[in-house]
Amino acid sequence: MNRAEKPILSKPHAVCIPFPAQGHINPMLKLAKLLHIRGFHITFVNTEFNHRRLLKSRGPYSLNGLSSFRFQSIPDGLPPSNEDATQDVPSLCEACKTVCLAPFRDLVTRLNDNSSFPPISCIISDAAMSFTLQVSEELGIPYLGFWTGSGCSLWALIQYPKLVEGGYFPLKDESYLINGHLDTIIDWIPGMEGIRLKNLPSFIRSRVDEPSYIVMKYIVEEIVDKIPKFSALIFNTIDTLESNVLQQISTKFPAVYTIGPLHLPLLNNLTQDDDLNSIGSNLWKEDTDCLEWLDTKKPNSVVYVNFGSVTVMSNEQLIEFAWGLANIKMNFLWITRSDLVMGDSAILPHEFLAETKERGLLGGWCPQEQVLSHPSIGGFITHCGWNSTLESISFGVPMLCWPFFADQQTNCWFICNRWGVGMEIDSNVKREVIEKLVRELMIGEKGKEMKENALKWKKLAEETITSSNGSSYMNFEKLVSHVLLRNGPS
Repeated sequence: MNRAEKPILSKPHAVCIPFPAQGHINPMLKLAKLLHIRGFHITFVNTEFNHRRLLKSRGPYSLNGLSSFRFQSIPDGLPPSNEDATQDVPSLCEACKTVCLAPFRDLVTRLNDNSSFPPISCIISDAAMSFTLQVSEELGIPYLGFWTGSGCSLWALIQYPKLVEGGYFPLKDESYLINGHLDTIIDWIPGMEGIRLKNLPSFIRSRVDEPSYIVMKYIVEEIVDKIPKFSALIFNTIDTLESNVLQQISTKFPAVYTIGPLHLPLLNNLTQDDDLNSIGSNLWKEDTDCLEWLDTKKPNSVVYVNFGSVTVMSNEQLIEFAWGLANIKMNFLWITRSDLVMGDSAILPHEFLAETKERGLLGGWCPQEQVLSHPSIGGFITHCGWNSTLESISFGVPMLCWPFFADQQTNCWFICNRWGVGMEIDSNVKREVIEKLVRELMIGEKGKEMKENALKWKKLAEETITSSNGSSYMNFEKLVSHVLLRNGPS
């Protein structure tokens, strides 16, 4: 039966597909929920690996969805790996280039030919999943890109071809990591005046023979070169927070929609929708006991420590962080994933556990938005992933920054040098430095200044998304109109 003979359902239909990593899945799911509230039928596409992880972490019926919010999955072609850890990023990039196109095309074709669903109005793809662009062009389906990182990180990545032309990278050999090369100031990037090479996304440190060089090539060939083909580009950010770089990006991509922080409208709009609230995206099982523990603590008295879903450290670094936290004699909540330590489990010394049992709590994963918005949290030790950064800013929590990978170095530079809400921890972690910085964060003059700045950003973030005159609120309305009225079914 052809499309003309099928019953035409009235809802617009968005197919949403994130890059297969936790930090990308979270914001895409939030966007999908908001579109569902506005009347969209949603098909949310994960890889089979992450589909299984979600079923494990959230329960066997957690992906049943709703009649108009459905989950689908496609294979990534990768061999089996630790089901409680993020897959190897270079391997994921290769899979996106070589494996995912055909199964995604088949899925979209099946959905579009199924008379039980509305015809697909648009594909909303993570900007890092460029194979979806080919499917949209082949099938004539409108295509929107979602950049789930910061605007400043995308603007930095756009400079990569110029950096290659200038001979800044790939690095010639390992000596360039320590000979001062990475301290070179790059003064020709508008909106990033004063930034150093080492503050740009970490792939700038690649040598040709390293796996990270695969990611760098993928970024240039599959993201930077193809982003201009999107009919629109969506950012989970705040206009005024990144105004300088967003203005630059807008000169290259006129249809730009900044609609963040996405977690704030969810908190405001979904509290009465239990069915939609029950749909979650955490790939690790959440430990909610920490919220009751936080309830017993005084306001601004707890240091929250979480290095996200990808960061790994050596056992020596883990021990230095541990004793730095122990020596401050303050309350702390530390999320220690099972795969946090390279090649080993995150096992802390018995002496540390005994020393901190009255004031410290360890967990495997947690509902971070609820933690950061809790009044007992006074500071956040973070890897500077964009979700964590934006959540911390929008809840008024100052940060200590220990960037590890990808855009985190760039986010850290803006946190510390432009937004005034953080201080950086040197990669060579020492317990006495951790102790000193945490004390400054929690009770020092610099910490008070950062807290004041964070509260200013918090107020601005709330106004941006909750006020009908707020830029993110209005941009989301424009985005919906763009999809519904221009691309949607008549």
